[in-house]
Amino acid sequence: QVHLMESGGGFKQAGGSLRLSCVSSRTIDGFTVMGWYRQFPGKARELVARFTRDGSTEYADSTKGRFAISRDSAKSTLWLQMNSLEPEDTGVYFCNADNFGIPLWGKGILVTVSS
Repeated sequence: QVHLMESGGGFKQAGGSLRLSCVSSRTIDGFTVMGWYRQFPGKARELVARFTRDGSTEYADSTKGRFAISRDSAKSTLWLQMNSLEPEDTGVYFCNADNFGIPLWGKGILVTVSS
């Protein structure tokens, strides 16, 4: 069974930066899509950023220019660099991957941004 584990969340003041990591229990080369989602209380999960099937990146409008997604196959790791954090970025962040048509999710990690 493949597992995804997030780390790097925590508390930051507005304007600060955090880097989230997602480590996969197996190589990430086989994932057709891999990315980050977030969830606010009482809301559905929403896309933050992802690598698409052709290897290009896609960002939510609210994160463009502030967040950057990257990956390293050798380390089986996906990252999300979050800069210029805003209180509206507060939420639980999830790593996601498409494993041969089966969606995989990490357990999520909390990011809290104070004003």
